[in-house]
Amino acid sequence: MITIASKVNDLYSFFEALKNEIGGTLAQTNSECKLDINNDIARGSIRSIALEDGLTVLEFDITASENIQLTIDTLVGSNVNFMYCSKGKLSHTFEESTTTTTVDAFQTSIIANIISGQNIILLEKDIETVATLISVNTSHEGNSSSQWGSSLRDAFISNKTEDYVYVGSYNLKIAENIKQLQCIKQDGLVRQLLTKGIVNVILALEIDHHNKDIENLDMEPTSLTKMEIGLIAKLTEYIKEFPDLDHKVENLSDRVGLSAAKLQEGFKFQHGLTICEYIRSVRLTKSEELIINTDLNISEIVYSVGFTSRSYFSKIFKERYDCTPSDYKKNKLAVSA
Repeated sequence: MITIASKVNDLYSFFEALKNEIGGTLAQTNSECKLDINNDIARGSIRSIALEDGLTVLEFDITASENIQLTIDTLVGSNVNFMYCSKGKLSHTFEESTTTTTVDAFQTSIIANIISGQNIILLEKDIETVATLISVNTSHEGNSSSQWGSSLRDAFISNKTEDYVYVGSYNLKIAENIKQLQCIKQDGLVRQLLTKGIVNVILALEIDHHNKDIENLDMEPTSLTKMEIGLIAKLTEYIKEFPDLDHKVENLSDRVGLSAAKLQEGFKFQHGLTICEYIRSVRLTKSEELIINTDLNISEIVYSVGFTSRSYFSKIFKERYDCTPSDYKKNKLAVSA
């Protein structure tokens, strides 16, 4: 096993220690560190993002050939950590604790250090692990007096005498937003603003999911297995990648080997939408991107995202964006002029 110790407020030293122990190529900016690894110890990457107001993001996309244990110092009674696993699994324990918490794919967890000054994260060998850890310092100057910081302290730190751990049920919405975080291409201030905006959305989804889980603690939210959740996730990505295809329910069912009823249950559970509603939503989102980022005319956009009627497209576009596609395009051109 490879063991790496780090202070949570010194990410540069953490990544230097990572590089020394497992090798790789390290790239650093004022706010980000990324270690790309391709050797006998591991393959993949580990990235950190330091944001203002005491927010830190740590991302893993790695397959290790031996266990890697990360021991991360944290501030007792201040930090709330939101951990989500998109693929594989990872384990967490507090210092000197005999209890290990495992977070599987599509699960979220919330960890607050009440009495322990360290979080120990284990990346198991031969398992492709894709996970995101967002740490919030509620005592940071930007958070300590804010309603947001106060709410996190009240929910996960105040009046607690033991370290707090919550592992939630499955959630694909968080995974979709994390993918957005990983796809940001811009640099500088724009990158920082986009990153913080998406991180705030992820935190809101994590907290909302926690609250709903707690309220329905004794209720079974879905009959879907973890494998079926994974198939729904793959189908979600397939629809987003190819919104223009004719996505009949029976075709989608055949593609992943799930019944139509299971598909509908999965999309309702994960997205709060039927399959048809989800497809329509993806196509609308894609159409907005094309209006903003391309010179295609409205008719070309309509058919390139899979709609067959321009009038129907205009109707549902206006319902979402409160203006017609043509007006949306004119406004976009006026802004960029």
